[in-house]
Amino acid sequence: MEGRTVLDSRNPHPVHGTVTDFSQGEGDPEYPRTRRVLPDIPEALRGNALLLRLLRWDIEQVLSLKNLGRRPLWAGVHLIRLGVDRPGQDAVSSPNCLHQDGGSASTFTFAHLISRTNVTGGQNVIATPGSAGLQPEDPWADIHADFTLTDPLDGYAVHDHRVSHYVGPVRAGSEPGPGERSILIIGLAPYIPQL
Repeated sequence: MEGRTVLDSRNPHPVHGTVTDFSQGEGDPEYPRTRRVLPDIPEALRGNALLLRLLRWDIEQVLSLKNLGRRPLWAGVHLIRLGVDRPGQDAVSSPNCLHQDGGSASTFTFAHLISRTNVTGGQNVIATPGSAGLQPEDPWADIHADFTLTDPLDGYAVHDHRVSHYVGPVRAGSEPGPGERSILIIGLAPYIPQL
């Protein structure tokens, strides 16, 4: 197919190395129906005790739910970093609006702050599903919560089908040098075999 790059271990992504396809379906208004690639969790981190403990804790939170406790689970684990190198630069998440991640109506998303160094911003907003596509400051956005994760392992969880969510831009802090905000995203849903 013209213009398509197939990425695998023999043909890694030029910047991120090995990657995993990720699709938000219709949930990303900036790039609808577009498959995105996210860097794989590095091999050295896959057995990390903290990562495994967070994953197990998140799974325990959903096991008592009707549609998740009696069947295999799918777990998607992503480490998302927003980084800035200089003052005046913004790092913006995509999509840059209130949105839903799509997928199963039984999908739960957990977010755990891993690090936050020399940055400002990064506000999290949780709103109604009808607010998807809006900016948090839009007068008709129906906001449930507005907060900023500041300490390592601060976090939140959402039932993706019942809310929309947003993370604001990250900007350079007052210290010299680069800044970054890294967050671990764990998505849990019923496993559905695909042919």
